[in-house]
Order: sequence, then structure tokens, then C-alpha cells
Amino acid sequence: MSGVIVTGPPKAELKDVDALAGFGVATVSEAMGRTGLLGPGIRPVQQGVRVAGTAVTVLSRPGDNLMIHAAVEQCGEGDILVVTTTSPCTDGLFGELFATALKQRGVRGVVMNTGIRDTQELRDMGFPAWSRAVSAQGTVKATGGSVNVPVAIDGQVVGPGDVILADDDGVVVVPRGRARETVEKAEAREAKEAATRAAFLDGRLGLDRYGLRETLVRLGVVYKPYDEYVHDERRRDGNARDDRGSARRDGEPS
Repeated sequence: MSGVIVTGPPKAELKDVDALAGFGVATVSEAMGRTGLLGPGIRPVQQGVRVAGTAVTVLSRPGDNLMIHAAVEQCGEGDILVVTTTSPCTDGLFGELFATALKQRGVRGVVMNTGIRDTQELRDMGFPAWSRAVSAQGTVKATGGSVNVPVAIDGQVVGPGDVILADDDGVVVVPRGRARETVEKAEAREAKEAATRAAFLDGRLGLDRYGLRETLVRLGVVYKPYDEYVHDERRRDGNARDDRGSARRDGEPS
């Protein structure tokens, strides 16, 4: 497998990246029309941490972390390393030594579509990480790959310089060209949610605030007092027993 290391790709504006860090993954995905999520399989190795940064992407072969070494050189302040492989891999491609080198360069975290190890050490040193698996399985450094090229994870394309936002809910990618627009939409969504939160604290129901009573009617959902519901269910059960008895009698030989 040959490859390429792309140097100096354009990146999203850091002010937009930092603004997106003020919102949760769920809010940002909703602001983009419920898109951009890398999938529920990529989970944090820590809790209570949210980071945003610009993607430095890595495409490697399974069980081989050579290109992560190559990618460290391309990483800098405000980046997040994003690693995937040419076919599924859960080996521990990334650990504490990589994190030490990246943290020294100002990298904000790592997202692995593979395995990760040294998770306790990563938590102790405060280096945020998200991965598809945790595995102590080691790797080799023997096959070429690529750095700073578009990669696909769970149907989402991550390009170099795109915004990666990650928290306890997972990971979302914001295309570089949509960063400013997404900040504005996330701000509007958060303001709307604040108003809804205040309404709920005041005792209002989602059924009324969202106009969902009309939806229930349209779908044929009805309200019944308990006694009426129990009476109807007993009558339905009785009719069902009568129908089964009639069917058995009708099937008896004459």
C-alpha cells in the first residue's frame, strides 16, 4: 500500500472551533440537520470531557501504526488526531507514548476508529481519547498509508481541517466550510432549548409546547378512563376465547 502525507492543509478558523466547543455533540449534530455523527461505536475512555479541534487524519493498515508516527509531525496547536484503517481493526494502535508526543505539540485529543490502550495513563495525564475498542494488543510499523487525506468513518467523511467535536455522547464532524454556519445554528438551537427548558420548569408539557396533541389525534391515539379500558380489554378477551372455541368446534369431525 503506497500513500501520501499532505502538508499544510487549510483548517477551520480556530475561533469557530472554540465556539463549537461550547456546545454539546447532540446540539451540533441537530444544528446540522441530524448529520455528522461518527456513530455510537466510538466511545470516550474518560467522562466529563468535551473538546473541539481541527482534524489531522490518518489512514493506516490494520495492526500497523506507522502512519500515526508520521502524523505526529503534521500535528499542531488546536488539532485532534483522527485515525482509521483500511479494514476493521480493534488492535491498540495508540497509547500513552503517542499521547505524550501529541500533548507536547498542543493537540487536544484523539479519535480512533480502532483500538486504544494505556487508558488509565491517558486519563491520568488528561489527554482526551475516543475509540471503537480498548485493547492491549500491540502493533507493527511496516506498511505505508496516508496522512491528511479524506477518510470515512461510519459513513461520515472527515477531511483534514474539518472540526471534530467530542464529548460523553460521542463524536461529530463539522465540515470546514460549514463551521461558522454551524456555530450560528447551534446558538439559535441552544436559545430555543433554553426557552423550552424554562417552559418545562414552569410546568408546561411537551405535548402542548410542541403541538403534539394534534399529532396524537391524527395518529388515532385515544384517551380512556381506567375502568373503561379494563372493561374493554375484558370484553375483547372474552370475544377472543369465544372465537377460539367456535373454531375448535367447527374443526371437529362429524
